[in-house]
Amino acid sequence: MPNAALILGAAVWEGRRPSPTLRRRTLHAAALWQRGEVSWLIPCGGLGRHPPTEAESMRALLLEAGVPAAAIRLEDRSTSTHENIALALPILRNLGVATAVIVTDATHAPRARLIARGLGLRATTSSPPLWGGHLPSVIRQALREVPATAVAIWRLWRR
Repeated sequence: MPNAALILGAAVWEGRRPSPTLRRRTLHAAALWQRGEVSWLIPCGGLGRHPPTEAESMRALLLEAGVPAAAIRLEDRSTSTHENIALALPILRNLGVATAVIVTDATHAPRARLIARGLGLRATTSSPPLWGGHLPSVIRQALREVPATAVAIWRLWRR
């Protein structure tokens, strides 16, 4: 069983508000921790259009959900899915964790698993329910994954 969850970033909106996607992913990860499915939570994501970093915004949500600060390790420099996972690898190593569960939306999960495997991380994915999302956003996310997956494959192949 994975001992850590990587929570992949999403936007922070103006006024320091986490986007619905960021909130949904973070609260799903908090539930995994509360059920004892993981011991560590690693929010991933750097500074986007609006402060704070995605990871800091997720940390605040996790603390509000009752996750203790000692169970949270931030990866707060990344700006892409590839960087989310690559920059979280040293954190996982420092924790002595060999496998992880990646928390992201179901539309994004196949690409996240592909990238994780390409970077040498044994990972599964866990996603909040699709019905929690705004339908046009879910459709847009799914359509975005086609070219994004092609780019991920190309990027991994170039390594």
